[in-house]
Amino acid sequence: MARRFTLRKLKNFFLHKNGRVFLIVLCSVIALLTFISFLILHKKDKLIINPKDTIGNTAGNLNNSGLFCEYNDTIYFSNPFDDGALYTMTPDEKNIKLLNTAVVQNLLAGGDYIYFFQSNVSGSGDISNIASKHGFRRATTDCQHIYNLVDDVVVTGQLINDYLYLVTVKNTGIEFIKLRCDKTEQVSLAGYVINPAAVYDNNIYYNSTKDNHHLFVLNTANDIPSQVLSTPMYYPVVEDGYVYFMDISHNYRLCRYGLGTGVSEVLTSDRVDCFNVGSGYIYYQKNGTDPALKCMRTDGTDSFIVAEGNYTHINMTSHNVYFQEYESKILYHGPIGSTSCSVFTEAQSAVKSR
Repeated sequence: MARRFTLRKLKNFFLHKNGRVFLIVLCSVIALLTFISFLILHKKDKLIINPKDTIGNTAGNLNNSGLFCEYNDTIYFSNPFDDGALYTMTPDEKNIKLLNTAVVQNLLAGGDYIYFFQSNVSGSGDISNIASKHGFRRATTDCQHIYNLVDDVVVTGQLINDYLYLVTVKNTGIEFIKLRCDKTEQVSLAGYVINPAAVYDNNIYYNSTKDNHHLFVLNTANDIPSQVLSTPMYYPVVEDGYVYFMDISHNYRLCRYGLGTGVSEVLTSDRVDCFNVGSGYIYYQKNGTDPALKCMRTDGTDSFIVAEGNYTHINMTSHNVYFQEYESKILYHGPIGSTSCSVFTEAQSAVKSR
């Protein structure tokens, strides 16, 4: 009887005006809490808009496999002493530590995220938070949350504001795509290679790969290309109003073209294999007899040899240059503009100490 009386009283309460109001308020509160919970969960996967004029990495680094990327007082790098696993350090090369065991290249950064092409996973460390197959990833800067963006092999890519420009290899062939960082938009721009590394004023400067290797610019506002210079070239890099490039017609010598002046200059007659530009200096690998890694100022003056032999993967940060001997896992470093260089033993020790 007591239970029946209680239920009857509860029924009468909700039939009363005050009871109906209470029920409406209760339902509203439940609905609001459910909506807030949805927003919190959704926010975890929602991409925060990148700062204006975001560029993921320098063209010179990306043309050398993008193994180093400096962003917000942190350097992300692929450590060859650990088979290419992802590490971080400060710009003065302190606090070197493993971030993730993914074997990475084409490192980019912008906003709250880093981006990279993962070729596979190294044999050391905890791999519980990342898949073992290759693909292009977006990750929080601490790598605690990793999102797959593209399953295909990515040859090269660049981040411009909220869009990734990627050269992918599919079963059907090469495709150049524009992909919004949150995967809400994807557009196929070409069925051939357009290297998106060199960005100036939010536009992409690249050498054509269809026929003549002339210099073109892709307007990222409408994705329409136009020709800039009818000089066959490779690996253009835009720095301080100049386009630096390897001159195909003249034994791959290094030249620069003034976007404001329209004047081309020869910087060296050496045959060049690869190069990078930054902080007022150019580092390049001289090919042919007496091969060597060389350095000079961006106007071609004050040239000197950094290291004799064949070197590759020339990457630069605000303070240092990094490079590897051809077909070697040994990583070298040295202050930009200095004649001194040495094995980057600190990065090697960071692998042994963990």
